[in-house]
Amino acid sequence: MSKPVVAIVGRPNVGKSTLFNALAGERISIVKDTPGVTRDRIYADITWLDKEFTMIDTGGIEPDSRDVILSQMREQAQIAIDTADVIIFITDVRQGLQDADSKVADMLRRSGKPVVLVVNKVDNFEKLMPDVYEFYNLGIGDPIPISASSRLGLGDMLDAVTAHFPEGSAGEEDDDRPRVAIVGKPNVGKSSIINKLLGENRVIVSDVAGTTRDAIDTEIVHNGKEYVFIDTAGLRRKNKIKEELERYSIIRTVAAVERADVVLMVIDAVEGVTEQDAKIAGIAHERGKGIIIVVNKWDAIEKNDRTMREYEAKIRQTLSYMPYAEIMYVSALTGQRLNKLYDKIDMVIENQTLRVATGVLNEIMTEAVALQQPPSDKGKRLKLYYITQVSVKPPTFVIFVNDKELMHFSYTRYLENKIREAFGFRGTSLKFFIRERKEKEQ
Repeated sequence: MSKPVVAIVGRPNVGKSTLFNALAGERISIVKDTPGVTRDRIYADITWLDKEFTMIDTGGIEPDSRDVILSQMREQAQIAIDTADVIIFITDVRQGLQDADSKVADMLRRSGKPVVLVVNKVDNFEKLMPDVYEFYNLGIGDPIPISASSRLGLGDMLDAVTAHFPEGSAGEEDDDRPRVAIVGKPNVGKSSIINKLLGENRVIVSDVAGTTRDAIDTEIVHNGKEYVFIDTAGLRRKNKIKEELERYSIIRTVAAVERADVVLMVIDAVEGVTEQDAKIAGIAHERGKGIIIVVNKWDAIEKNDRTMREYEAKIRQTLSYMPYAEIMYVSALTGQRLNKLYDKIDMVIENQTLRVATGVLNEIMTEAVALQQPPSDKGKRLKLYYITQVSVKPPTFVIFVNDKELMHFSYTRYLENKIREAFGFRGTSLKFFIRERKEKEQ
């Protein structure tokens, strides 16, 4: 089941990023060394009580003129409407109710999406509550007073947000059709690939608005099997500011990836793999999705007997953090190899849901330990007691050891490679959790 997406919308300087950082906590201040994972974190996974969701900060706009502020806010609100399940509309008690707030409130009200109205910078509830009541004039529900910087009122706000989440989302849970997100930079051919797949299959079940968002889901039947393609290209809007375009493409990608089983990461063969491609692929990698790198416009490349090998080496180098990703070379223009996408998607989903028996896993681990001794520190050696698989999508394993500190990342990677040698797991990441167990517990 996909996590709900919550977007924060509001004018500049009302505290969007402060609220985002307050909720995201320590995660946001850690700069990951994983290449391709965006450093400018505009999304984070949040847990509140027993609910999990992905939060998106639509901020980062500081234009000069008031007219531009309003148009940018409308743009932000539209992005939130397109991608979010719940919208947090944040206002500022010190600045009071502004014209721009009212205009965006109109848009949000018409969208039909659940909106939680938040009034920020209420550092003293008793003193400032009369000013909070002014925001009832927006007509989008009860204003919730908070102070993001002092972390006041956040619990009430999160209760209001999570109250809008569907209970169990049973509909999507029962839907076992493969869900495939097509992501990538603008103009790499995402829509062309979908159109070609539609044109060649000729069996369109329907074009329906996405069940949880307004992105278009295209249902295609191939060889009697239904697939749902989630196209992020359908959400592109005009925006002159390049950085904002990139930010919005990342927001849309997060929302699409969240709902997918497999992600098709489309790259322009002529342009080659870029830093932005690495950022977008990093989102799918972090979320443990199946990944197929689709190199489009392959027909436009002059080739010799080394071309494909050299091209793959460049991709593997740039996306070195996901060596498991499958690579395909296609042309949306000519239809070259596009029909083979389905076989790849099926194979990756099979690997994403593969379960390995505990006994077999422990045999592999015992053999791996015999071949390469676990690391030691100050005379204390790492002991590995037991390994078991706890879930799928992605396949997730727990290893019980005597001392977590001794379990170096490189040794975990070594064990992962041994498991992959035995079972492949092509196209999917594997997750490992290390748990300590004292020797007397054995």
